[in-house]
Amino acid sequence: MSVFSTPIAIAYHLVTGLADVLHPFAGGLATVAAIVVFTAIVRLCLVPFAVSQARGERSRAKLLPQMQAIQKKHAKNPQRLQREMAALYEKEGTPLAGCLPTLLQMPFFFVMYRLFMSATIAGHQNALLAHTLLAAPLGQNWISTLGMGFFSPASAVFLGLFALLALVAYVSSRRIKAEGPIGNITKLLPFTTLVMAAFVPLAAAVYLLTTTTWTAIERGVLQRRIVTA
Repeated sequence: MSVFSTPIAIAYHLVTGLADVLHPFAGGLATVAAIVVFTAIVRLCLVPFAVSQARGERSRAKLLPQMQAIQKKHAKNPQRLQREMAALYEKEGTPLAGCLPTLLQMPFFFVMYRLFMSATIAGHQNALLAHTLLAAPLGQNWISTLGMGFFSPASAVFLGLFALLALVAYVSSRRIKAEGPIGNITKLLPFTTLVMAAFVPLAAAVYLLTTTTWTAIERGVLQRRIVTA
């Protein structure tokens, strides 16, 4: 039995239950709306960690001049540079919670992925696989739609979703203040969601779009309320 079996069954009942509640309002898009609500619930539970992340970013920004001075002073002595940087972090107690919101939601993303990859749930047929977003089944990935043509109706749904993901990634990238080679790499990281979305079921891609949009809005709010405080 997979370690995800029980969480998948719970997620199945949660998503189908939400879809039933939302059906009078969302009609044929009720299951997609349920995935969006499911993702929002996950992100709402992670807000305290996002606040910790924003405070950590503010602390690291305050330390940036000292970090740059140490890097300049010990540029030719990597061992000494590492020791001095570690000592600075230990002295200032800089929070290292920056990755926690991303790491903590990964199990939920994998559950959503497995939920729409499983033909059966707890011994019963997975009824969610029959649901669609417009012309694209929620259990299908973009690569599998290419056999019907790059601009087929199912592929067009994915292309529209990719466009939205790219927009959110662009906004997120613009807000990253890091500079230098590492900064350039960091600014490219939001665009990795486009690659992921091409290979996961459409339902998981909807999860990605929802969570990245939440992150972009959340970071904007927290930067105004915490980082600039």
